[in-house]
Order: sequence, then structure tokens, then C-alpha cells
Amino acid sequence: MSAFIAILMLDTAFPRIIGDVGNPESYPMPVRTYVVTGADVPDVVRAAPPPSALVDAFIATARRAQADGAVGIVTSCGFLGHAQAALAASIDIPVIASALSLGPLIRSMHSGRIGIITADATALTTDLLKAAGLAPADVAIAGLQDSPAWRALILGSKTEQATQIDIPAISTLVEDAGYHLTQDFPDITAILLECGNLPPYTRHLSLATDRPVYHILHAADFLWAAYPARRNAPHP
Repeated sequence: MSAFIAILMLDTAFPRIIGDVGNPESYPMPVRTYVVTGADVPDVVRAAPPPSALVDAFIATARRAQADGAVGIVTSCGFLGHAQAALAASIDIPVIASALSLGPLIRSMHSGRIGIITADATALTTDLLKAAGLAPADVAIAGLQDSPAWRALILGSKTEQATQIDIPAISTLVEDAGYHLTQDFPDITAILLECGNLPPYTRHLSLATDRPVYHILHAADFLWAAYPARRNAPHP
């Protein structure tokens, strides 16, 4: 059985460009994507945890990925950090459900505050930060939810989502969010992307903010690097 990293996916219609968590070409290691049917964005990107039935569906999918040979699991949405403990308890391989779980490590590596760019700041609650091991005082948050283009692309239900993406426009949106965040909070020393759709814009964001940028693809790298037989594992 060939080893791989599994990506548990929301059920979406928008494009998954290279760099997006859901595009297999974003990774230097073998990966497999597992769409959790019915996992609609509004059921996950919200201030409350996902419905228990949806968490159960993610757990069932995680167990299937483990049975298929996965050696680690990430998910496509940072708001699934609400389910981190439940997912980790349900399988025998490591899981990083949210890029936010990288926060304590990033905090320990940098002297200042972490700037978080999120799909929806109104849904990124203190409870979610605490689930990721972060204190609200350690972070400053910028959300993209007020952009009509972003809402049409990412935040609606699957049947409402745009099926084409204006990459330069979204890149500018992300760069502007990061720039203004670091202007408002000069003590920010690193940027963390909650949203798995944002890594394609990392280079321009880092240039705009002059800060290192961390995201969920780094979590997948971390899990893969810890697997001892990784060098002998062919791509599926």
C-alpha cells in the first residue's frame, strides 16, 4: 500500500487552482483528496462548531483514508479546527484539521503577534482560537468576508459559488488585507492563513507585508516529513 497525505475536503464548486489545499498539484508529496459529500461551506464557516452529523461524516472519511494507507490528514478548511480533537481521537494517524493549529508553533518562533487572514473574521471566534491553542491577545485578524467577489467565490453554498476565479483580483484582495493588517498592528511578525484557498497568493502577500507566511500546505509538509518511509512512497 502506497503512503500518502489525505486531504478531507468540503463539498464545493469553485476552482481549485495550484496552491489551493484541494489541488493535488499543490504538493511535493503523494496526496489523495476525499470530498465529504454535503459538507457545505455555510455549515463549517460559521461561529459555531459544525453540526455533529457533519463531524461524524468527517470522522468516517478520516477512517476511510487511514484504511486506504494515509499516513497523515489535513482538511480544506481552517474552521474545522472545531473538530480537531474529535478527528484526532478517531484515528491512529496524525491529523491537522486547521492551519490555526500551527499557531502555537509560529508564536514560539516569533517575538511578536501573529496576523491571521481568514475567509470570514465574523466566524473566527475566541473558542476556535482556544481550540487551536491560541490566545486572542496573541493574534490580530483580518477577514475577507466584506468583499463581494470573495463571498460569491467562496462563502456561499455550493449551488451559489462562482465557477471561475479572477486570480489577480483575489490576489490584490489578500495583499491589501495583509498590508493593512500589518500597518494597523506593526508588532505582527508572521502571517498565518486560516483559509486553505489562500496559499496561492503567499508570495505576493509576503512581499506586500515583508513577513513570513504560513498555511495548511506547511502542515501537510510537516506530517509527510515525519513519516519514516516517505522517500520510498511512489505517487499514487
